[in-house]
Amino acid sequence: MKLLIATGNRNKLKEIRAIFNLPGLDLMSIDQVGNTPEVVEDGNSFEINALKKAVTLALTAGLWTMADDSGLEVDVLSGEPGVRSARYAGERADYRANNIKLLEAMRGQSNRTARFRCVIALSRPNGQAQIVEGVCEGTISEEPKGRGGFGYDPLFIPKGYSMTFAEMDPDQKNSISHRGAALRLAREKWEEALSGRQ
Repeated sequence: MKLLIATGNRNKLKEIRAIFNLPGLDLMSIDQVGNTPEVVEDGNSFEINALKKAVTLALTAGLWTMADDSGLEVDVLSGEPGVRSARYAGERADYRANNIKLLEAMRGQSNRTARFRCVIALSRPNGQAQIVEGVCEGTISEEPKGRGGFGYDPLFIPKGYSMTFAEMDPDQKNSISHRGAALRLAREKWEEALSGRQ
């Protein structure tokens, strides 16, 4: 069975493939399907954006489609960057620019608590959809550490650890991350449907 993964982010796709590896399930990227519309993530919540991507692409491609929206919520910044995590420093900003802006915004702050949140939506080809969510609590480092991962990984220290996500190997990160938690829940909840048993 084919499952379209609604992302063009190779790093994200790699993490999804590592965890969501159900037998008989062929995970396809947007590049493999082609001729799909660009879905603007203009919702004010991760749930709205994930559902919009999953349903739009499922209806367009005629395939089961899974989409996620995720980001970093910093308490002292009232939940920012939130749904704008990928565009925090501007529409064309890269990971480094986003990290620099976040460190600037948090300069001198003693409260550095934050969380990564991931919402995954699964849509049937007819547009019927449902969601799951994963959260990873932690704190923001005062400087980037590590060379692995992507996004805000060099700044995020998960609760109970002294290393950032970027200092961890992929398996360790996936075992505790927000996306890992959401994907494991998605696998548990949707395995029967995606294996054709439902």
